[in-house]
Formats: sequence, structure tokens, C-alpha cells
Amino acid sequence: MAVSLGMRISGLLVVGAVAVAAAAFTSDGGGTADGRGGEGTIVTVGPSAGLREVPNGPPGGATPPLRQSPDGHVGRPAVTDPPPSPSRDGVAKETPRPSPSPSVSPKLLEAPGWLPPGPDSPDTDSAADPASVYDLLRDPAQCRDALNVIPRTTTDVVEWTLLRGLASACLAVQGEGGSWKQAVRDRAALADAADTCKGRAAYAVLDGLLDFHRRHPDATVRLKLAPSGTPAACGYRISGVDTGGDGEAKPGEVIGIELVDAYFDPAELLRGAVVSVGGQQVPGVPVLTSVVGGRLVLSAVVPALEPGPADVTVRHAGVETRMPTALVVTAPDTMQEPSTGSDPTAPRSSSHGRHSECSRSAHSRLTDPVRIPRRASESPNAIPI
Repeated sequence: MAVSLGMRISGLLVVGAVAVAAAAFTSDGGGTADGRGGEGTIVTVGPSAGLREVPNGPPGGATPPLRQSPDGHVGRPAVTDPPPSPSRDGVAKETPRPSPSPSVSPKLLEAPGWLPPGPDSPDTDSAADPASVYDLLRDPAQCRDALNVIPRTTTDVVEWTLLRGLASACLAVQGEGGSWKQAVRDRAALADAADTCKGRAAYAVLDGLLDFHRRHPDATVRLKLAPSGTPAACGYRISGVDTGGDGEAKPGEVIGIELVDAYFDPAELLRGAVVSVGGQQVPGVPVLTSVVGGRLVLSAVVPALEPGPADVTVRHAGVETRMPTALVVTAPDTMQEPSTGSDPTAPRSSSHGRHSECSRSAHSRLTDPVRIPRRASESPNAIPI
């Protein structure tokens, strides 16, 4: 079949275009796009499991060469996915797809430490006091209830101000209301004035919450109960017995019993405390003669005992504290009988004058109205708002 001249010219043009395109793809990159010579650097790396293999062929921006079909027509080849890469054993395997980048999980903030156990204070009069409200605050879920029972007018300004600031910070750090401003004001008003064992523990926790808020002003966390085994805030015990300096006391004499780290309302101690000396209960009700923070001093009369060392015990609300060999009981002085021929109307001489004086003093002190001295920092004013 004869081919026209036009068809021959078209074939030559096609062959020339193919030759030009082939030359362009087989170039070693020794020249630049503007025809000037230049040097280039090619960096190759091994195949990565996280990257898809790039198929061999023209660059992404180049036009693929034209091909002539068997019937004489010219067209572009169809674009298809690259064939699976063969493995060493000859079995084709799918080219791995890029894996998604791992997400970065946010760092969890550790919640500040919360209140240690007191131990729990006996609340024998069912009236709110700082020691029992501390016990309520030990459960962070009860901070709202604790805040609601704190009185606005009280004589114990320091303790209540501290607990109000702590309850406000407890709610604020958990995103349940509260007020950081209130907590800061109450903390500033205290000026390290907390002088009870529970007060010192609450003060330390409040400082921890405010420090957490300074470092993470927009963060909220869920507070948790102190873990089991956490040491108690208070180490309630008898710290000493005052017998006048010589460590001895006769029956009927007055002694002072000093208690430290008391974790209960001092007023409740007078109604429920039982004092024993040498295993024998002291008659009457003990007198609370001094209250300075968690330091209490009770006055009691030595009962009639045989001479010898004696323990002192104070029991209140099922809790007993004992000091072994706290004092030595000595024999009481005896009355001297009048001599024969003496005037029976003359006053009898006695060698137990000190004993009698102490007995009268003990009687007067035990019958006087109970007065609990207040700290100098306390006033009948309302808690500052």
C-alpha cells in the first residue's frame, strides 16, 4: 500500500521528537537548564521501611514521551501504579505504605500531696472545731462541705483562716470553683502562725497547692487521699510531769501534766479526760491551766498512794497516753502528838505545813472556774475576709 508524502513527513517528525526526548532523559545532568555547564551532587540512601519507593521514569514535572501504536496513531502512555517490587525468592510483594507518625501524648501533671491523717479527732460535742474540720478536709471530695461549716465569727482566727484558705485552694485546683485569690490572701494573713500539729500540716499542704498554681496557672488536677502508711501529723503524748523540780510528790500535792501535739478540741478534754497516777484515778475533774497551740497543761492532785515510783496516764475518747515512772511518791508527813504536861489549848506543831498548803492550793485550783487562756494573736473579731 502506497504511503503518501504527508504521512512520511509526519513519521519523521515523530521519530525526531522521540529521539530528542530520549536524549533529555538519558542526560547525566552535566548541564543546566540555560545551557551552561555546572556540577551537581546526588545523595542516595537505602530504602526505608517508612517510605514508599519512587518509580523509575521521568521527573514529576516532565511530559512522558509519545509512542506510536501499531495502527500508526500517536498517543501518551497510560499512567499506572508502579508494579510490586520483587523479593529475593521471586515472589512479588506489595510496596509498604508510609506509616502514620506517632502522636505525642501530653505529659500528665502529678497532683500535689494532700493532708496526712491526724489522727481523727473525737468530736464529743458535735460542734465544729478546727481539728474536726481538718478531718473532713482529708477527703478532697468534701472540701465544699468543709468550707460551708467554717464560721465567719470566731476567737480562733488563725486556725479557721488557714482551713478556709486550704478549702478554697482545694476546690480551685480541682476546677470546682473555690478561689485562688482567697487562698493567697489567707496564706499571707497567717505569717507562719500555725502552732498546732494539724495546723502545721495544713499550712504545708496549702503552700504546696499555691506553688503548683504558680507553675501551672491554668492546670486542674484531681486530688487524692494520702496513701496508706503516711505518718500521722500529730504525735500526741505526755511530754513531762511537773512536781516542783525535785521529781517527788506526796499524796494531796498538785502536779502539772504537759501534753503535746494534741489533735482534739481542748475544751472536750475537760469533759472526758481521765487522769491516773500510779494506776489510781485522780479524784475530781482535771483542770486545764495552759493552752499554747497543741501544748496543754493539766493540773491534778496526787491520790493516796504507797511510796514509790508512779506512772501518769491520761485517757480521752478511747486514746491513752502514758509516761512511765513520771514521779516518785513519797510518804506523807505525820502529825506530832503533844508531849505530856503541855498545854492542851496550845496549837499543835506540825511538820506537814507544806503538805497542807499544797492541799489547800490544790483544792482552790480545782474548784476555780476553768479558764482557757488564749494566744496573743487571737481576738474575738471575725475572720478577715
